[in-house]
Amino acid sequence: MPMIDRRTLLAGSLVGAALSSATMAQGAGPAFPLPAGFERFPIWPGKAPGGEHVTVQEQEMLRQLGSSTDDTAFSHVTTPTLTLLRPARPNGAAMLLIPGGGYTRVAIGKEGYAIARRFAEAGYACFSLVYRMPADGWAAGAEAPLQDAQRALRIVRALGHKEKFDPERVGVMGFSAGGHLAAWLTSRTPRESYAPVDASDREPIKAAIAAYMYPVIQMEGPFVHAGSRTQLLGANPSPERMRVYSLEHDVSADTPPVFLAHALNDAAVPPENSLAMLAALRAKGVTAECHLFENGNHGFGLAPAPAAPAPWPDLFLNFAKRHGL
Repeated sequence: MPMIDRRTLLAGSLVGAALSSATMAQGAGPAFPLPAGFERFPIWPGKAPGGEHVTVQEQEMLRQLGSSTDDTAFSHVTTPTLTLLRPARPNGAAMLLIPGGGYTRVAIGKEGYAIARRFAEAGYACFSLVYRMPADGWAAGAEAPLQDAQRALRIVRALGHKEKFDPERVGVMGFSAGGHLAAWLTSRTPRESYAPVDASDREPIKAAIAAYMYPVIQMEGPFVHAGSRTQLLGANPSPERMRVYSLEHDVSADTPPVFLAHALNDAAVPPENSLAMLAALRAKGVTAECHLFENGNHGFGLAPAPAAPAPWPDLFLNFAKRHGL
């Protein structure tokens, strides 16, 4: 009974047998060591779906020159993973973090490890997702990252009992292009993007709350982030295709409460992306809170003052607590 075996593996020992970050799944040699306290494991029981014609090789590198060794980014992801940080004092809830990177890479150090530490301090079990890139030749094309996000959310929920949090108290937070993926995952009526592979896929694609941080939302119009659109949809997508992937359209009335934050001086992903999403959420009667900061530029993450805007993690935590997370 393979489904039962895989469920047992997932719920009983998947995290305990987490992959060492010093070994790439494709045998590509040593990568950067995981920061202390983190564990990493693959989200698919075998190879990720639809990779028959994928030839890219996964890489982990410093996010920028001068970054510390735990400020890294993954490109050409072939083995999607979750990286878990357990809280010292659990509050019974979890967060799925989806870092950004323009759909060309996943900046796990800045918008994974650092954010996970902050929210683990508040009691959340934190899972950071490294997802596949849409232009790397996967059969699913643009939906390859959505497959990973849906699978990751289901795995997080399935691990609730083992990791001592309520599966109904899982939040999703995405940053930049990861904000697009988080909104895609949580703001539309769930649609199966892959064939089930084990019993964890019986879990609903459902989050208790969602947060879109300086998100890419629009794939059409004057405020689009052209780099993300090109990676997701190609150089010359049709108007119909751009509309389909512009997430201010087709928002579900069942979207969980949403927290948005954006800097008004963001020159990379204009704040009109968050404003368009806020308007769409309000039109559907979805509970939402939106913070627009004077400064911060794009990708402010946990930048220290005075570069950072107001302490958005505290604003988010207050929002989360009000809505039961």
